[in-house]
Amino acid sequence: MSTPAPVNPQKARRGMARVWHAALISLDGFRAGWKEAAFRQEVACAVVMLPAAFWVGRSWVETALLAALVVLVLIVELLNSGIEAAIDRIGPEWHSFSKTAKDLGSAAVLLSILLCSAVWLAALWQRFAAATP
Repeated sequence: MSTPAPVNPQKARRGMARVWHAALISLDGFRAGWKEAAFRQEVACAVVMLPAAFWVGRSWVETALLAALVVLVLIVELLNSGIEAAIDRIGPEWHSFSKTAKDLGSAAVLLSILLCSAVWLAALWQRFAAATP
């Protein structure tokens, strides 16, 4: 008796074929994220902030932290977009559980932006306060 084929063909792939297809799926995720205005705005900020992290950070640890927080905002936004897409697939009608799921995702994005902003402001404050006599 043969084993049934997996529903998801990705599960049957091994080695580099699995890595290659996973990378293609991830690129599809970035394309889907790019369709979201919030993600595009955050990418625009990241284009400015990631190079600035090398100027603001005084050590490699500070630079890595500043850059990681910017990337964290992008990650949380992609996860929020995934939650919203899954909820929208269920149906267009209003439901309190759907609203709660979307609100929680939005709150996660807000917290990531607040955390990023607070750390960046503290780093900028430290950099410019030390520069003034």
